[in-house]
Amino acid sequence: MSPKYDEADGSYTARTPANVNEPDRIAFGLTFRQLGIIGGVSLAGFGLYRTFGRLLPPVAWIVAGVIVFAVAIVVALGRRDGLPLDVWLRHGFALSRSPRTLTPGTTRASAVAVVAGKPSVPAPLYSPVTAISPAGILTSEGSDKVLIACGTTNIHLRTGSEQGALLDGFGRFLNGLTGPAQIVVAAQRHDLTAYAQATVDHAPRLPHPALQAAADDYANFILDLDDQRDPLRRQVLAVVTGEHAADAAVRALSGLGVEAAALDGPAVTAALANAVDPFSPPPPGPRAVPGAPITLRSTS
Repeated sequence: MSPKYDEADGSYTARTPANVNEPDRIAFGLTFRQLGIIGGVSLAGFGLYRTFGRLLPPVAWIVAGVIVFAVAIVVALGRRDGLPLDVWLRHGFALSRSPRTLTPGTTRASAVAVVAGKPSVPAPLYSPVTAISPAGILTSEGSDKVLIACGTTNIHLRTGSEQGALLDGFGRFLNGLTGPAQIVVAAQRHDLTAYAQATVDHAPRLPHPALQAAADDYANFILDLDDQRDPLRRQVLAVVTGEHAADAAVRALSGLGVEAAALDGPAVTAALANAVDPFSPPPPGPRAVPGAPITLRSTS
């Protein structure tokens, strides 16, 4: 569809089909995957009938063929949780055969736990991250990567020309990448107790008792909100390959009006730990980089 010119703000708009990611229809309105499932089952059934047809009466073959063909149609055309049904079944089969318990390191015979007379051996949990430097350089799959914490911007509140400029700038950011990149958007639970405690600590320094009482009420409101609700915060991380690419990405994103900063080693470690356990609140203070000695300074 050709773009339309908007004389109000001098911009062009074009409609993108909603099914742009749909696979191509090969024949009979079916994709290649669907034709492969139905055709494969049909050929397999025909081969079985040609080989063992004399062992059963024709009525039994017809009933079995109808049932198997109906199951093939359901698997080929059905969907579950946004996935094709055959892909969903394959993932479920792989999940049923995978171990339920994972542990860091390698499995040893002494670590075998016997439950109800049946040994349960935890499978080793391997992390794709092999090293994290104090500067925040993350080594994974043989290449160095950098995590960039990004803010967000609202494109819907901009004019047509401003939206075009933002999209052009984001396109330059993507075209400037020299290696694989990933943008991760995650919703995490936000702990509000720290804000309530900061309000309580600052309340005695307010100049009027009414302001102090209002601050205390506001702190109680925050605690009630944290206890009765489930406050969430959005985290946006951009993972780029190479330290020089990270500097260029930070400049490109900052040019779009998005706050962007590369994470250092403790921040990268905290982000990875939070990704492994997203439902637990992060511990206070920075995380130690793997391999770095942890020291404790005495205050006495």
